[in-house]
Amino acid sequence: TVSTQSTGGTGVQLLTLVFAVILCAIAGTYYVKRGTVVTAVIVSYAVTSVVAGFVGGAVYSRNGGRMWITNMVSIAGLFPAVILGVGFILDWIAVAYDSLASVPIGTMLVVVLLWALVSFPLTLLGTILGKHRAGTRDVPCRVNPVPRLIPPRPWWSGRAMHMLLGGVLPFGSIFIEMYFVFTAFWHYKYYYVYGFLLLVYCILLIVVACVTVVSTYFLLNSEDYRWQWTSFWSGASTALYVYLYSIYYFVWKTNMSGFFQTAFYFGYMFMFCFGLAVLTGSVAYLASSLFVTSIYRNIKLE
Repeated sequence: TVSTQSTGGTGVQLLTLVFAVILCAIAGTYYVKRGTVVTAVIVSYAVTSVVAGFVGGAVYSRNGGRMWITNMVSIAGLFPAVILGVGFILDWIAVAYDSLASVPIGTMLVVVLLWALVSFPLTLLGTILGKHRAGTRDVPCRVNPVPRLIPPRPWWSGRAMHMLLGGVLPFGSIFIEMYFVFTAFWHYKYYYVYGFLLLVYCILLIVVACVTVVSTYFLLNSEDYRWQWTSFWSGASTALYVYLYSIYYFVWKTNMSGFFQTAFYFGYMFMFCFGLAVLTGSVAYLASSLFVTSIYRNIKLE
């Protein structure tokens, strides 16, 4: 199975990628030539793969991981496989409709080669560095090898509610900016306020971390130690509300119709929300991990 540690490495990579793309947009102009943003994202993803490997390898090693090949392959290949898979399906649809939106086969091969020759080796390098430079296990207190019984509690305080409601406040902090981003993308308008976008992005990260830390505290307070995936999905649920908002935007704010336009809209929105889910979920997991380590480090052992 894919661990939260490997997913967290990809999330930190995406976090770094978004910062790099926004900062480059502030310094330059992405609207001068068509496709500049996409090119910047692809190149930034390849270059920042070392970040994914380093963080994923370090966290995996600290948690006593042993399946290093599986961990490395999941870091390097899971996210690109999903994105490229959806992209290929959309490209086939574009070719079937004889649309100019189809991507040439040569461009696809260049992207695959960029992943194979740059992204994958950098992920391998980062994993090795993370394991040896920052992978020393540092458990703050003695860990009981026998899991204790989790007491029953009402349905409204269970893990599912933590996961589902964890994304409400983060989505509330960005939904206004989402309207302008969607308008710029789907109505082919220029987007200029990258400085404000950077501010909203920072607010999103802070809100996700704070909300998940509070959620993790209540979960531990109810004697439920299963906080790892709970914290991840609590942060990742932000993307669920963004996708629901995209449905509202499609119905009420666009004039799109037909299978081709509908498939492209929801296909691209799925890729965007999938990346957002990995990013926010990773931030939530790492924030909760730091919180749990901090509180147990201060416990007075008897």
